[in-house]
Amino acid sequence: MQTLFFVGLIFVLGAFMKWVSYKFQMLNVVGYLILGFVIGPGMLNIVPHSFVDESQVITDLSLSLISVLIGANLKYNVLRDVWKQIAIISVFEAIFTFVLIGAALYTMFSYFDLGLSQRYRLSVSLLFGALASATAPATILAVIHELRVKNRFSSFLLSVVAVDNAITLVLFSFVLIIAGAHLDITENSFLVYLGIIPTLFFTVLVGAAGAVLSEVIDRIFKNHRSIKTTSTLGMIFIVYSLSSYWHLEPLLSSLVMGVVLSNISPRDFFVVRREFDFHLKEIIFMLFFTLSAMHLDITFVASMPLVVLIYILFRFVGKVTGVWVGAKVSGASIDIQKYIGLALFPQAGIAIGLALSLQHEPGFGIMAPIMLNVIIATTMVHELIGPILTKYALTRVSSE
Repeated sequence: MQTLFFVGLIFVLGAFMKWVSYKFQMLNVVGYLILGFVIGPGMLNIVPHSFVDESQVITDLSLSLISVLIGANLKYNVLRDVWKQIAIISVFEAIFTFVLIGAALYTMFSYFDLGLSQRYRLSVSLLFGALASATAPATILAVIHELRVKNRFSSFLLSVVAVDNAITLVLFSFVLIIAGAHLDITENSFLVYLGIIPTLFFTVLVGAAGAVLSEVIDRIFKNHRSIKTTSTLGMIFIVYSLSSYWHLEPLLSSLVMGVVLSNISPRDFFVVRREFDFHLKEIIFMLFFTLSAMHLDITFVASMPLVVLIYILFRFVGKVTGVWVGAKVSGASIDIQKYIGLALFPQAGIAIGLALSLQHEPGFGIMAPIMLNVIIATTMVHELIGPILTKYALTRVSSE
């Protein structure tokens, strides 16, 4: 009863916050974040820690759908002329951010004597770098949905986000394996480095297989739109949960599923996506962003402001610089050079999800809670400022 009560409370207060956001010409995403922080354990404690801790299924449900929708933007027939630009820009901005954050935090950890070994400092710094590479697909998708923008720039932006998050998952898994969180590094360390390959292979395989099976099922319900939508949603949840159960990368599996579905059955998946847009999207966004803000421990932000500041600053520089260099190298347009980097500022669910996964990794008992709080604290900044920057980039391109 208690869980259902708090879900109902979020729905009612979320409706009021959406109305307030409209009155003050504020993005709904920002309103939901403010609501979550105010009613959460960090401020008024109307919604207690116990509910936040038990709400993982809501977060997983949201992330699975968001990842599929982001992957669905990678359609070959739409991107065949610009896929090289998307790939190059995504690689440059992810790697620039990874290196800048990793180097900056390693330097800071070395300067302040935290009692950590050199290898441990390096591992934590590189994990921070991998987390920083992630971009919040839900935020960007929500802003595009709210502004009702559908043009070449928005499609390009969502494609970069999809590739960017795929790179993040690979980087994070690779660093985690190298750090010895799953295996002890020995003289056969080269074999350990290769340990990521089976994980990634089976992750992609599960996502692709889920998409193919979903398409087979959908053909049975060819003339029943609502049944087709229900079965597709069911397969999305199955793919995400099986990937998690088998210790694969559920976000990447869902993303791959979206890519395959949108390419093997573009018309049928368009019907499913339209149903989601009309009936589910607003609810998912409201729950996800409200719950995300409830994780923030404001006392931690006050105790380690330098780490938070360095993370936000160098992540912004890495994104903007990486996009600019990648766009120059790939010959992308001026609009993409100037505005894609700004639009990539939001960060939320994927970074939080990966940071949460560290809580259960052996060897990170000391730093895992600190890393989680840094990500949550910076998420509040990224999610309050990020939608504004994304909106600015989208409106500037539309007006030019």
